Amino acid sequence: MNHNRLFTAVIAVALLLSFAMASGPLQAASKEDIRQKKADIRKMQSETLARLYNLQPSARKAISSSAGYAVFSNFSTKIFLAGGGSGEGIAVSNESRKETFMKMVELQAGLGLGIKKFRLVWVFENQSVLNSFINSGWEFGGQATAAAQASGQGGAFAGAMSISPGVWLYQLTDDGLALELTAKGTKYYKDSDLN
Repeated sequence: MNHNRLFTAVIAVALLLSFAMASGPLQAASKEDIRQKKADIRKMQSETLARLYNLQPSARKAISSSAGYAVFSNFSTKIFLAGGGSGEGIAVSNESRKETFMKMVELQAGLGLGIKKFRLVWVFENQSVLNSFINSGWEFGGQATAAAQASGQGGAFAGAMSISPGVWLYQLTDDGLALELTAKGTKYYKDSDLN
């Protein structure tokens, strides 16, 4: 019986940590806090793109010739059967140069244990899919995960995964580019505090 209580307590703590990470601070941010947060996200974006271009030089042309792109940083934890994570990022329209600050939350189910950090670079080939991502958000679940496939054919999107028509995704881990998708059960949405 004690084993069941311990297991239940561990699951409860994992869920609480996941929701706490996803929800963020409850108090309103000052103008200086907002300015600093935007600067931090832009720095993460710049570092992530530089790293991607170093690992996959063809990504530079794919991104510059696209309608736009989005860059996210994600931190997630998983303890036994439950886990979750959160992240932040920025979407940029190449035509207007307009920036939209965004957030992401992730819930995971399944056996596992660990902490994972990764960066995601979304590339949108046309304006309609970019606008949909920014304005309607994006829910990324099991069906979309099953449809993801590594391009592996070379060309502009070498090293990226095709998520849906006109949408490509690069996933960077500490080890380099990953050709398997780990962002399951993820929702992307505008950051109301930064926009």
